[in-house]
This record gives sequence, structure tokens and C-alpha cells, in this order.
Amino acid sequence: MDAIYPTGPSGLAVFLLVTVLLAGAAAFATGRAIASQWKPVIQLVAYTFLLAMVARFLHYALFKQPFLDPRNVAVDFAVLLFIALIGFRIARRRQMVRQYPWIFKTNGPL
Repeated sequence: MDAIYPTGPSGLAVFLLVTVLLAGAAAFATGRAIASQWKPVIQLVAYTFLLAMVARFLHYALFKQPFLDPRNVAVDFAVLLFIALIGFRIARRRQMVRQYPWIFKTNGPL
């Protein structure tokens, strides 16, 4: 994992805790909030980048990992964007089915 995402000792556990669990929950909620306001996806990308920077700061401040390493930022951003887009899509599907039931029907979770 150090070749793709350089970290210190117990890097995988820290990545799962900070990026996936904590920042991922915030990214999922952000995706749902953006969708509930009928905002475009580009705003979600901008907010997710800010969340990735917050996650990087937590890695740096709490676990002494590199702060602005481009590979770490890119991996955090990609993971958080994926989670945010899932939240966005779930909320948007629910909105479309509720608002336009004669056009859209629920076919699955996304």
C-alpha cells in the first residue's frame, strides 16, 4: 500500500478510520444534501475536494502522515467522491420517483 498511498505504521487502519468511515459518512451526507436541493453535481465535486482536504489534515494532525502528498490527496478525493456520488444518486432517485411517479419507477437501489 505504501507504493500507492504512502503512510506510516498502521496506515491501512488509519485510512479506513479517517477517510472511509469519518470523511465517508460526511461525503455521503453531502451528496444527499446537494441532491435534496436540486444542485448540480459539479458542486458536489467541489465540496468533496474540501472534505478530502479536511481528511488529509486529520491524517496529518492526528497520525503524522504527509499532508499534501499528491497521491494521498488523489486517493482520498477519489474514495470520497465515489461515496458522495452514491449518496447523491440514491437521493436523486428517490426525488425523481416521488415527484414524477408516472415517468419513473423504482428498479433498484440506484
